Amino acid sequence: MSTQRATPRRGVYILPNLFTTASLFSGFLGLIWAAQGNFEGCAMAVLFSALMDGLDGKVARLTNTASEFGVQYDSLVDLVAFCVVPAFMIYMWHLQDFGRLGIAVAFLFAACGALRLARFNISTAVTPKKFFIGLPTPAGGCTLATMVFFAPYLPEYLQDHFGAFALGATLITSFLMVSRVRYASFKEYGFLKAHPFSSMVSAILIFVLVASEPKLLGFLVFAGYIISGPVYTFAYLSRRSPKLLNDLSS
Repeated sequence: MSTQRATPRRGVYILPNLFTTASLFSGFLGLIWAAQGNFEGCAMAVLFSALMDGLDGKVARLTNTASEFGVQYDSLVDLVAFCVVPAFMIYMWHLQDFGRLGIAVAFLFAACGALRLARFNISTAVTPKKFFIGLPTPAGGCTLATMVFFAPYLPEYLQDHFGAFALGATLITSFLMVSRVRYASFKEYGFLKAHPFSSMVSAILIFVLVASEPKLLGFLVFAGYIISGPVYTFAYLSRRSPKLLNDLSS
């Protein structure tokens, strides 16, 4: 009886790349819809790309078909879906009202996303899986996407100044992507294994809340994730390891 692990069939290697291609196609549709002024459609396309981006890696691991080609292809697709598309969407939606400043901030988001992906690709082997260094590009792109759904819930007097808020949020998100701030990756489940029941209850509560008002609470969830990085890094990690502050400035 052979103890050798079965090698996946050649066709199985295509499967995770199909999910990645679906993410790319969704981002392409998002660009078209943003150009047509359908910003909710574009935002939904970015969120669908995020779903496909999460599935392609899991499928590759489950089928034992992870490859260097798949990693590089996924990174290129992320550049389109979570950097270029959200930057173009936010420019067409609000930032074009600021003229050259709007162009600069939209481009800054796309450029910082590209730099974040490049740094991630070369540091994967030495970075602990417990956290990301810098805001992940899918989270950055989805933050701008959910902002589109969140805007109509604001009072009328605040909507008049929403363009300035969108400009500031895009600028902050851009810098966080290339920062040294630590963000939870949710790839290690030590806490979940130690507290399975409370973790399950918390997950159910969050799901019910978001499902009740997804357009309103979706942005708040991503905004909370963005805030959690600086809070965790500067209020918790820096106290445990003072050297971390020097690392953050380097």
